[in-house]
Amino acid sequence: MVFRDETYRVLLVSTAEKFNTVTCSLLPGSEFYPVEVVKTAGAAQRRLLEQEYDLVLVNAPLPDEFGTDLAMDVCLKSPAAVLLLIRREVHDEICAKVTDAGVLTLPKPTSEAVMRHMLRTMCAVRERLKRVQERQVTVDQKIEEIRIVDKAKWALISARQMTEEEAHQYIQRQSMDRRISKRTAAEEILRTLQT
Repeated sequence: MVFRDETYRVLLVSTAEKFNTVTCSLLPGSEFYPVEVVKTAGAAQRRLLEQEYDLVLVNAPLPDEFGTDLAMDVCLKSPAAVLLLIRREVHDEICAKVTDAGVLTLPKPTSEAVMRHMLRTMCAVRERLKRVQERQVTVDQKIEEIRIVDKAKWALISARQMTEEEAHQYIQRQSMDRRISKRTAAEEILRTLQT
C-alpha cells in the first residue's frame, strides 16, 4: 500500500449493482476517497459541475445514453482520467471513436486483476495531467506578469517620457532595491501613475 497525502476522488457511473460493489471493493479509502456512485449520464454531469474528480469510471450502457458522449465530454472539460467499460463485441469500434478524446477503454467482462491494473494506469494518467496543469498555471502566471510589466513600461514612457530601455531598467531597479517581484513593482508603478 502506498501512503499519500491526498486521495483520488472517484465518480463511478453505472447501473449494475454487482459491478458497483466489486469496483468499490477495489478502491480502498486510504487511496480513493470519496467514491461516489451515480446511475445516469445526467446525474454524472450534475456531479461534475459541483465537484472535480480525479477518476471517472463509466460502465456502459447507461439508461439515458450509451456513455461515450459522457466519457468524451469529461475528458474535454476536466483533468480527470476517464475509463469507459464496454461490451467486448463493440469494444474495438467504440475504442476507435473515443481514444482521440483521451478516454481509456476496457472490454467487459473483465477480471479483478485487469481492473486493478487499469485503476493504477488511471492514477498514473491523473498524476501526469496534474503536472501538465501545474505547468500551465505557471505559464499563464508568467504571461500575466509580462503583460503587467509591459503595461507599466508604457505608462512610464507616456507619463515620464522615458525610453523603453529606461522604463525597463526602472522597473528592474524598483524590484531589486525593494526586494519585490517585477510584477509587484509594475503594479505599484501603475497605481502611482493612475492617481
